[in-house]
Amino acid sequence: MSVLEIRDLHVSVGEGDPASGGTAKEILRGVDLTIRSGETHAIMGPNGSGKSTLAYSIAGHPKYTVTGGSVTLDGEDVLAMSVDERARAGLFLAMQYPVEVPGVSVSNFLRTAATAVKGEAPKLRTWVKDVKSEMAGLEMDPAFAERNVNEGFSGGEKKRHEILQMRLLKPKIAVLDETDSGLDVDALRIVSEGVNRTREDSDIGVLLITHYTRILKYIQPDFVHVFVAGRVVEQGGAELADKLESEGYAAYVKDVAEATQA
Repeated sequence: MSVLEIRDLHVSVGEGDPASGGTAKEILRGVDLTIRSGETHAIMGPNGSGKSTLAYSIAGHPKYTVTGGSVTLDGEDVLAMSVDERARAGLFLAMQYPVEVPGVSVSNFLRTAATAVKGEAPKLRTWVKDVKSEMAGLEMDPAFAERNVNEGFSGGEKKRHEILQMRLLKPKIAVLDETDSGLDVDALRIVSEGVNRTREDSDIGVLLITHYTRILKYIQPDFVHVFVAGRVVEQGGAELADKLESEGYAAYVKDVAEATQA
């Protein structure tokens, strides 16, 4: 069993120490989370609450500066790892806005990624079979493999490609940052089914970040965490998502604002 532990995580964006008059802005203000193999955690919250900052901080994006706290995977210090070391350790990030990689085909990108993560190139015959099988499961045209990564892709194609990477790389912990963003009903179903297959055939832990409950109708979370102003303000089971659907985030935002002013 793998365990991702986040303890009292503080993250800023910008330059300098805010306490000393610097321009850095603190986004995460003491996040505590534990994600274990086989568990699916949904983080929900309003725009600007720091959900994506959490995702990119775990992955090691240089834009974000960790100013306090810890992140460990199976007891190993994630924050001391480079981005590629985090991937090899078993962390995976499906980005909200996947970037284009002109001149690099999907097939070459996937095999290079698998080689980098696993430390050796997968056997070609087996690899080609696996890629075709996973693409079929995500209802992707085989010709897609020869297109340049994310270049000219629709929103649904980009997100399916992210899930294809996850299926092939088989991480320990996957962070899915607003995977439902920009998806129509069919694409949402296909992507969700890909995530669910991964949960069923591996012991993956999933951290699913979203604004809305619609993806949670397809991917059933074990835990739901409400994220406001850079911290978890409430947590519970799947029923909490239903409460958020009917009541929204306004009460949580108000409570945090009043606590800050007190």
